[in-house]
Amino acid sequence: MEHVPALDEDLKKTLGPATAKVLAEQLGLHTALDLLHHYPRRYAERGELTSLAELADQIDEHVTVVAQVADARILTFNGGRGKRLEVTITDGSGRLQLVFFGAGVHKPHKDLLPGSRAMFAGKVSKFNHKLQLAHPAYEPLGGEASDRDAAAAFANQLIPIYPACAKLESWKIAKCVDAVLPGARDAVDPLPPALREGRGLVPLTEALLKIHRPGTKADIEDARQRLKWDEAFVLQVALARRRHADSQLPAVPRRPVPGGLLDSFDAKLPFTLTQGQQTVSKEIFDDLATEHPMHRLLQGEVGSGKTLVALRAMLAVVDSGGQAAMLAPTEVLAQQHHRSITEMMGELAEGGMLGGSDRGTKVVLLTGSMGMPARRQALLDLVTGEAGIVIGTHALIEDKVQFHDLGLVVVDEQHRFGVEQRDALRSKGKQPPHLLVMTATPIPRTVAMTVFGDLETSVLDQLPAGRSPIATHVVPSKDKPHFLARAWERVREEVEKGHQAYVVCPRIGDGEDDPKKKPAEDDGDKRPPLAVVEIAEQLTRGPLAGIAVEVLHGRMDPADKDDVMRRFAAGEVKVLVATTVIEVGVNVPNSTVMVIMDADRFGVSQLHQLRGRVGRGSAPGLCLLVSEMHEASPARARLAAVAATLDGFELSRIDLEQRREGDVLGQAQSGVRSSLRMLAVIEDEEVIAQAREEATRVVAEDPALEHLPGLRTALDALLDTEREQYLEKG
Repeated sequence: MEHVPALDEDLKKTLGPATAKVLAEQLGLHTALDLLHHYPRRYAERGELTSLAELADQIDEHVTVVAQVADARILTFNGGRGKRLEVTITDGSGRLQLVFFGAGVHKPHKDLLPGSRAMFAGKVSKFNHKLQLAHPAYEPLGGEASDRDAAAAFANQLIPIYPACAKLESWKIAKCVDAVLPGARDAVDPLPPALREGRGLVPLTEALLKIHRPGTKADIEDARQRLKWDEAFVLQVALARRRHADSQLPAVPRRPVPGGLLDSFDAKLPFTLTQGQQTVSKEIFDDLATEHPMHRLLQGEVGSGKTLVALRAMLAVVDSGGQAAMLAPTEVLAQQHHRSITEMMGELAEGGMLGGSDRGTKVVLLTGSMGMPARRQALLDLVTGEAGIVIGTHALIEDKVQFHDLGLVVVDEQHRFGVEQRDALRSKGKQPPHLLVMTATPIPRTVAMTVFGDLETSVLDQLPAGRSPIATHVVPSKDKPHFLARAWERVREEVEKGHQAYVVCPRIGDGEDDPKKKPAEDDGDKRPPLAVVEIAEQLTRGPLAGIAVEVLHGRMDPADKDDVMRRFAAGEVKVLVATTVIEVGVNVPNSTVMVIMDADRFGVSQLHQLRGRVGRGSAPGLCLLVSEMHEASPARARLAAVAATLDGFELSRIDLEQRREGDVLGQAQSGVRSSLRMLAVIEDEEVIAQAREEATRVVAEDPALEHLPGLRTALDALLDTEREQYLEKG
């Protein structure tokens, strides 16, 4: 009887050490089950031709194509001593050249006759402005007499094309899959039978057989639908269990006190809250009043007034006798928040101080670079309860920091923190404090359900009155250098009107930058990204001579950074040349222009964030996206999209459609393979929403999943292999 590999068996046993090593190192596949979940990227039909027209976007990528040989010729060079075989293949949409050299020309010359068809795999390169594959691997698709039986076997078969690598072509991976496919019958089905039948989904074993060896296109659709459900459901169960566990924790209800600090603060606000701010504040206050910890995500457009909403929540907690901590990702942002919160509160932020309000509290700052005396005082104010509000960086998480009674943790720009950091701060409460997570990066609903799935969501999408519109234009500096000259004239004009400007560059340029930074996409020119230090020097010598220009970047001494920011906020510095340290939270209403150099090197959401730093006062804002990329490039299309809309949710959708799924879920940085192989967070909104509903119901009925062993196994595998990487974003 044939050996059926166990699903957790190491591939070495089934495929041999050499192949197993390549699968493990290149594709992260270690067991038979891993290989069964390595799904084909697409399928080629014998009569169908793969699109060669799309290869222009895949320079340096490893591709597999199915095509027909148009012609083949051997050329000689070096006086006849060298031989080169050139084969042209076509698929109706385009043509592609294959080249073979030296002794390697004879076999392909014999195999690849005009009119024959084959699968080809290799790395796409460009030579003399033409796309080519050099020495591609190939697999003929029947035709010769000896191949006719084989050809008949897959006459109408769909040929799976697998994500491959240089050392293992798609058809070799297909043979590896054949070796483990019999084991699919032992796959543990994670879906509860009632759910599977109710949704009309095929059993897991059937789905695995159909995805790898489909007989028809309907088979592929059945398999995809089923496998998407698995991924969405298992992930949503993990998140639902986290929500359920959190909801079981006790918390101290925190209710505002009539006539207390919050009422005093509201009474001195020089404007009324927007409808959105009022609605979201009510959601937060309702959560704070419960006996279980709040877990809420507050997402708001740039400038929608999230900080104000968070501050009101913190004041309500201080009213109830508790303390609130705000965690910011950078010192610049922590200092900025501290400055703007103490300004908004006025004498209410000087509790216990001369001239402070008797209803006030102390608002302290805690960062890693603070001097020892100030730090000691801040720590003392926290442990005694003198300080009701603390704003800080990772320094807040340190063991030394102790609170009198921590009631609320506000995490700003959540995507910069992992769960451990968030939990480390929450563990400083006598009972679990309430949690409010803020992000200015608009997140489409499906991503919020996937990445932040353990949080309830509130959205602020209305800008406060008095906000000015921001006009955005692309400045093609290579095609039209006079446009760039005009951009600097515009900066000078704004400064002369009494306003200020930002110039953003992708690199610092202080000699410590990473020289291995990639050049921008489809940029033949290998020049490094423009740098803050160099651009500042060019501007002070040239177009902005005589204007107070300063630099700001992450490697400056914290005291210097704070000094520059303070002088910029005071209007002494007119033009700030900076890296993306100013991306979030920096609020200088007098700034009206932002020039982003090498704008093509930033992501869509990042450009939108940066742009939100201008137009914060009564004067209209202007954002100029400077790029050397040619007009037809994808990078320019991205910039045009940013220039065309101020709607952050629309832009985040565009951003996600243009990026790999792994990046969306923050997996790219972690180096962990995403466990979403079939599910696409943008396209599969319905599946994710339904899976969330089902998961919530299943966990409510059976939190420990005692009656669903298959689901428990799948969950253990997800949480074990991913080390809760998904949830890390929650």
